[in-house]
Amino acid sequence: MGNQTVPMEFILNDFSVNPGLQIFTFILFLVIYLAASGGNILIILIILHAPHLWTPMYFFVVNLGILDMCYISTTVPNFLKNSLSQRKTISFIGCVIQLYVFLSMAATESTLLAVMSYDRYVAICNPLHYHIIMNRKNCLYLAVSAWFNGTIYSIIHTTNTFRLQFCQSNVIDHFFCDITPLLKIACSNTKLNEIMIFGVGAVMILPCFPLIITSYIYIIKTVLRIPSAKGRSKTFSTCVSHLTTVGLFYLTGISVYLHPVSTSTAVNQDKISAVFYTMLVPMVNPIIYSLRNKELKEAILKRVFIKLIL
Repeated sequence: MGNQTVPMEFILNDFSVNPGLQIFTFILFLVIYLAASGGNILIILIILHAPHLWTPMYFFVVNLGILDMCYISTTVPNFLKNSLSQRKTISFIGCVIQLYVFLSMAATESTLLAVMSYDRYVAICNPLHYHIIMNRKNCLYLAVSAWFNGTIYSIIHTTNTFRLQFCQSNVIDHFFCDITPLLKIACSNTKLNEIMIFGVGAVMILPCFPLIITSYIYIIKTVLRIPSAKGRSKTFSTCVSHLTTVGLFYLTGISVYLHPVSTSTAVNQDKISAVFYTMLVPMVNPIIYSLRNKELKEAILKRVFIKLIL
């Protein structure tokens, strides 16, 4: 690279250089990508074609489905292309775009999960005023706020990352462009970037998790006051799918981003964790919502059954 400060392209290191393992990962991730895309498209189409599902909860589920399709499409197609190539590269502009979209989708999903927990809180703890509080205007406002928060978060970190000079190496030890591996190959001082990761995250992302926890504390208290066991089970079952999604998303994300860049960690461990929150979460979300939600499951079975008959 010499004294070059703007590399023309970056070289990506995925999981292995072994041809057999590369073919295996290509097939595995292709199956995951197709399953995630197909599942989310199915959920979105079912909700859009079922008027009785046009409620605030399903409005946010549609947003989550669109988000997950964008999320997984940010990293997987380029990975699949590189899996069958000896030279695994991404252009500089491609890396900028990939990091921007990836961070935007991740931050938006974090905010959207908090919005969905608030929706469940209002539905269970304040059911008489649910349709007044969660009216069409407020639902749209909350969804737009989630997407806007993700956009601002991504602009801050993408700009802050690519102001650095990459004059020592253009090899990113990851299968996509992410903040941590990019900071590791920068020859500029990255202390400000590390401070910004924690500072901006503390303001724009971390408050989402306590909001989710607080919402479910009130939800659990309300559910426990329901006299019948059947009523408690039925009420809380509407929250199980959302809680499962929250757990998968936050646990895998926290394992990667809540340690300093300078800390020595197993690179392959970070890559495997990244597979969970970039690929498996978008794939299992539609499965979770369709299996755990009675109304959505019935709508899917009805549509499939009609298609098979016709």
